[in-house]
Amino acid sequence: MAITKLRRNTPQRRVILEELCLLKSHPTAAELYAIVRKRLPRISLGTVYRNLEVLHEDGVIDKMEFAGAESRFDGNTELHYHVRCTECGRIEDIFPLDWEQTPAQPAELAGFQVTGYRLEYFGICPDCRIRLAH
Repeated sequence: MAITKLRRNTPQRRVILEELCLLKSHPTAAELYAIVRKRLPRISLGTVYRNLEVLHEDGVIDKMEFAGAESRFDGNTELHYHVRCTECGRIEDIFPLDWEQTPAQPAELAGFQVTGYRLEYFGICPDCRIRLAH
């Protein structure tokens, strides 16, 4: 991860980023707080929230916001998509295999200059499919 993008590399920010980058689960701030506290027992939840916002604003991490749900964070800023379970909320990464699988940009977007997009799939994860089948 490009630490040089950070405003100021505080010890708390460094640990938060390190722990987030180790995870593939796209945690909420509270979930990441529980993990970070193992290394920094005196850190507050507010500090984790503030540092996640700074890391997101600096483009070092991604913040995934869903209507009616808590924001989740992703330490992987490579181009990739997500699939989210509509039952349990689990999120998994999906990496495009080739250009044919990447959605084409619409020819007309109401006059907008497109600076990016996010593609997210919804479904039921394998664990929930098994649970629902019984």
